[in-house]
Amino acid sequence: MFGLGGEKAATLVYYAADYEIRKKGSYVLCAVTGEKIALDSLNYWNVERQEAYIDGAASLKRELEANS
Repeated sequence: MFGLGGEKAATLVYYAADYEIRKKGSYVLCAVTGEKIALDSLNYWNVERQEAYIDGAASLKRELEANS
């Protein structure tokens, strides 16, 4: 962040409508694609699996995999 090498993965606990930051960082990884998701862009996650997703398509893909 700000060119100082402060970019690191955060650890979150996901709830139905929000999340709690357990370990400070600037991003989490998408459970499907492995892409970095900036915390200010994080909109998709699964509470039961405690996973974050880059977008709705990745969320749907994981849901279909889990239910097959």
